[in-house]
Parts: sequence; structure tokens; C-alpha cells
Amino acid sequence: MTLAIGHRDHTRQAAVIDALREVTPPFSPEQTVEQFASLLRTYECSTVVGDKFAGDWPVEAFRKFGVRYEQSAAPKSDLYRDLLASLNSQRVDLLDHPKIISQLCMLERRTSRGGRDSIDHPPGGHDDVANVIAGVAAALTADPGAAYLEFCRRFNGSTDADPDGVEAWQRLRTYAYVTSGGRTILW
Repeated sequence: MTLAIGHRDHTRQAAVIDALREVTPPFSPEQTVEQFASLLRTYECSTVVGDKFAGDWPVEAFRKFGVRYEQSAAPKSDLYRDLLASLNSQRVDLLDHPKIISQLCMLERRTSRGGRDSIDHPPGGHDDVANVIAGVAAALTADPGAAYLEFCRRFNGSTDADPDGVEAWQRLRTYAYVTSGGRTILW
């Protein structure tokens, strides 16, 4: 189970990865969620976006500790593709962590018989760390347009003084992504 937290450097329009946690089996999923929730509170994060692995379990588990868990609809192949562009344009500051580099370098692009591209780890490999880094980077390097304003309206509330949620968006400090492990099909 992995967690990454980052913030947006507005002057450079770049994602900065602040924290990375990985817990490998054997572990208690409930205790791990509690530890992750504690770390999220130190970064003032009350919402995470994660994969759909394990169905509704992560949603319920994080809710017990006061954290809203949203399941992302973005396939991890899209996250990896977008991460490559962000890395090449120096819009992501990674932590100096050997697993980040190792997992990112091991990703493979494959084309199915139908012509559809996918990006994933090699057989027997892992990509949980790469996955959470790609998720944070995708959220933080995206154009802060309508999607961010909608996020602010939904989660921070718009007011008469701030009808479009612009001030709420400016207060938004961090995003966190979590992956629940296993072979992740969707982020």
C-alpha cells in the first residue's frame, strides 16, 4: 500500500512530491490506513484520490479516520503517459528515492492486438510507487482551470464573496494519492 503527497509550486507551475510511504506485506490494512490518515492530517489533506482496487473498502476505511477517498477514473497508462511529459519538461520535482527511479524506469509500453497502447510494469514487477507519483503529478501539473474550480466548489464550498471558488482553490495546498496495492487496473 502506498501514499504520496505533493504540492504545486505556482511560480514554476510544477508538482513537488513532499512525502512517500510504502508498506509491504505482511501488514494490517486498517493500521496502515490509520497511519496514512495521520500523515495526511500533518499536511492538512482531508481528501485522497486512489485506484479502484479493493472496491469500496478503501472508501470506508479512510472514512473511519476522517479522510475522504475518491476513486479515480483515469487509467494508470494515462497517468504514466502524462508523467513522462511532465518529467521531460521539468514540471515534477521527485524525492531522491531509489524505488521511484527504479519503478519509473521499468515501465513498459505495450500495444494490444487491437492497437491500444498500455503502460505497465513488466510481468512479476511492481509499480505502486510509480503509480502514486504519477497520480500526484497529474493532479498538480494539470491546468488549474474548470476542474480545479469545480473541485473547490464541491469540497471547499463557494460563497457569495467567492462564487467561482477561486479563493478556495488558492487555499488548496496539497493533493494526496494512494494505491491499495495488488495489480492495479485503474487508478
